[in-house]
This record gives sequence, C-alpha cells and structure tokens, in this order.
Amino acid sequence: MSLLILGSVALDTVKTPIEEHTDQLGGSASYAAVAASFFSPVNLVGIVGDDFPEEHLAFFKSRNVDLEGLQIVPGKTFRWSGEYMWDMNQRETRSVELNVFENFTPDLPESYRSARLVLLGNIAPALQHHVLDQLIRPHFVIADTMDLWINIAKEELLRLIARVDMLILNDSEARELTGETSLIRAGRLIREMGPSFVAIKKGEHGCLLFGENQFFSCPAYPLEDIHDPTGAGDCFAGGLAGYLASRHLSDASLTEKKEIPFDIMRMAVVEGSVIASFNVESFSMDRLRTVTPAENVERFETFRTLSRFGAL
Repeated sequence: MSLLILGSVALDTVKTPIEEHTDQLGGSASYAAVAASFFSPVNLVGIVGDDFPEEHLAFFKSRNVDLEGLQIVPGKTFRWSGEYMWDMNQRETRSVELNVFENFTPDLPESYRSARLVLLGNIAPALQHHVLDQLIRPHFVIADTMDLWINIAKEELLRLIARVDMLILNDSEARELTGETSLIRAGRLIREMGPSFVAIKKGEHGCLLFGENQFFSCPAYPLEDIHDPTGAGDCFAGGLAGYLASRHLSDASLTEKKEIPFDIMRMAVVEGSVIASFNVESFSMDRLRTVTPAENVERFETFRTLSRFGAL
C-alpha cells in the first residue's frame, strides 16, 4: 500500500551560528516523503520549477518515492531561507519566494485517487481540501498544520479538522487554536473537533498523543549535537504515516475497519520521533541518506528504555 503525501517541495537556504547551506532540498512533502520511505512506498504530490536539480529527483526515486504526482513546470522552484539562533529553538525567516508554488493546484493522477492512507502535509487548508475532494474513500487521513493557517485561514482549517482522522500540530499552535494554556485540555478539545487522534509536538520535549480516553507521552531522543532542525516536524509526520502504512501491509485486520488501535498509534509516534531525531543531526536530508536499519532499531530501543520504569 503506497502512502500519498501532499505538501511543498522546496530549495532551502539555512543558516546556523556555525555554518550556512544554500539551495538544499527542503519542503514539507520532501521531508515527510523521505521519512516515510523508511517504512513504505510513497506517492508524492507537489510542484517544482524547471530549475529543480535532477539529483534531487533521482534521490526521491532511489527512496521508492513515486513522482507521477510531482508537477514540473516552467519557472523557479519555491525557495525558503531561514536563520537559527544558538539554542536552535528560535528561528527567523529571512525570505520566502513562492514562485511556481503560488499557483499550485494539485491534480491527482488516477492511480493516486484510491489511496487508502494519506498525509496532508503543512500546506494551505484550501489545497488540503482540494486533494481530499479527489480521493475515493481514503481509509485514514492525517493532516499537519501551522500557526499561519490558524491566523489567516481558521475557518477552512476547522472544516478540514472535521474531515481528517488525525491532526498533528505543535504546542504553541494547539494553544492558539483552542485558547487553552493546558496542552491536555487543548488535545481533548481538538479531538472534539473531529479527529480520532491528535499529536501535539513539543520539540526537544517530545510529543503528546491523544485518543479516545487514551493518552501517551513520548519522550524526545537525547541528542548532544543538533545541526539543522528544519523539517523535523515533517519527518515526524512522515515517519508516523509511513509506519502506519507498513502496518496496513502486514496486518490485514487493519484494512477491514477505519479505527487504528491506540497501541499501534503509539508505536507510530515513536517511529516518527526516531526518524525526526536522525534528521536534525545534519543539514537537509543528509543524515537520512545514511541511516541504516540497525541504527534505526538501536534508536527505537533507546526510546523504549526511556519510557520504561519499575520492574520488567
């Protein structure tokens, strides 16, 4: 079962107090697709200009990412530039050039329309709605969002939240969306808006997962060196979605009903956190290019140890 992922594909320029990298592969769909590819084939939906490097297309293909849904049109690819401060939790956007992304209207290939599992990456709610409208009875839909859409497209975002099975957002966005200071109350309120599951990311402090009368707190992996946090949230979402898609392949019972057991969703949150922890260890997706299955398993076991206490 291929996973459909929608979002931006970009060329990023990222500066930290130590170094700067220009025109590197970025975008919400790019990070999510590469993260998901550790577990599942991916159908990518996005747009780039004719200046998009061929080497990036080859990298996607090498990761079992299908590009039939990637539009390549005349013009320049979406570009973003940002600068991180010393603690890496503070970031300033230096420039945004939408370019061909400004007029992006996703038109799904026929083979994509029957996708069972879908990740609507961080993109305007109107485009997320547009893709949902083209799908034929998707089994499970995950949406990612950000504060920008809460501020300028809240009504469309609320309609989207009512249509999806899982919403992913960070702690400040959860508070802004609900008006609650308590993340526990915020998570429960967002569930009441429609989705069965809500994941609230807390950066270096892990993630909170909410289900029906169920709750899970996932720790963050203890990293000594963080080189580039760009795309960490997208990698989390992609890794989570990819793991769920892989479970659908291996567990036929999950295809028979829409509900996903909370235990499986907890595993998906941890797997997403594992992939995100690798991503921040280098610029762009350089670290994800070298992660081995053994490293992935070792880090997953570290997460298991971090969450264990008392008698075994």
